[in-house]
Amino acid sequence: MAGITETEHLQIEAANASGRTPVVFVHGLWLLPSSWDRWRTMFDEAGYSTLAPGWPDDPATVAEANSRPEILANKSIKDVAEHLELVIRQLEIKPAVIGHSFGGLLTQILAGRGLSAASVAIDPAPFRGVLPLPISALRAAAPVLTNPFNYGKAVPLNLAQFRYAFANAVSDEEARRLHATYAVPAPGKPVFQAAAANINPWTEAKVDTKNPARGPLLILDGEKDNVVPWSIANASYNRQRGNPGVTEIALIPGRGHSLTIDDGWRLVAQAALAFVGRFVPPSAMVAAPPTAS
Repeated sequence: MAGITETEHLQIEAANASGRTPVVFVHGLWLLPSSWDRWRTMFDEAGYSTLAPGWPDDPATVAEANSRPEILANKSIKDVAEHLELVIRQLEIKPAVIGHSFGGLLTQILAGRGLSAASVAIDPAPFRGVLPLPISALRAAAPVLTNPFNYGKAVPLNLAQFRYAFANAVSDEEARRLHATYAVPAPGKPVFQAAAANINPWTEAKVDTKNPARGPLLILDGEKDNVVPWSIANASYNRQRGNPGVTEIALIPGRGHSLTIDDGWRLVAQAALAFVGRFVPPSAMVAAPPTAS
């Protein structure tokens, strides 16, 4: 499995040199770190220092990912979480972490390890103990789950599948543009892991919701999200709300799973920025996570 990339090293060095609070953005399935570019600009302008680490072996561009999908295959939840933890432990100031979809699940995993000063999980994939399984979520995951051989493959979404899973709340023209601009194949393994989380006691799709070092957490969910409907997001919130840290949830009206990349992204980014800013000012010197033994 790949270690920290040159791009990630440069982002870490820039964050440490800046003296500003880092914000780490975590992408989900069918997207790449570039999906956060506009968010990074907004947070940079607000005074933070931003990073968008990839999943292990992420290609640099959407074109490369679509031409070489095998690179994206066979990544597990544990693989990605350990890679992100490795990145975060190089930071001299404890970061805020913001993730979307499976990135929202990974954000909660990292927060549960005490690695985040504040966290925002947007349309987060479910973890063990989150019980609702709406039909829309099953249909959205069907391109992966209907073929058991997809476990070890990278699976693309065609335009119709992307339209249902991501872009159901935008126009046909915008859906086509988002698919062409952002969509890449995704490893099937995490989808199978999440689907089996409540029947596998050893699942990697688990979150330490009780750790008092978890820090403040905001869950955001799109009202029209087919992948992570409100019932899933609210169940995640109910699992998290017993934590001594601040735990909040908010519904984003009229939005689907593409809410971080579609033309309404700014409203969602502003909500995340406002939450992070309440707890982690750009110049806050929060102790970095302890080095792993």
